[in-house]
Amino acid sequence: MVQAKKIALYVIVVFVLYTIITSPARAADLVQVGFEGVSDAAQGVGDFMSELVK
Repeated sequence: MVQAKKIALYVIVVFVLYTIITSPARAADLVQVGFEGVSDAAQGVGDFMSELVK
């Protein structure tokens, strides 16, 4: 099972590197979307906590 996890990790790393090398603009867009999602989630949690305190 550990070997399968290592192989899966290597495949993901190779895929990410391939995507960055072949299409850097698309990779940058995907990273931006990811960070926007994390930012929106953090803002949502902050809003929720603020409403709990009120």
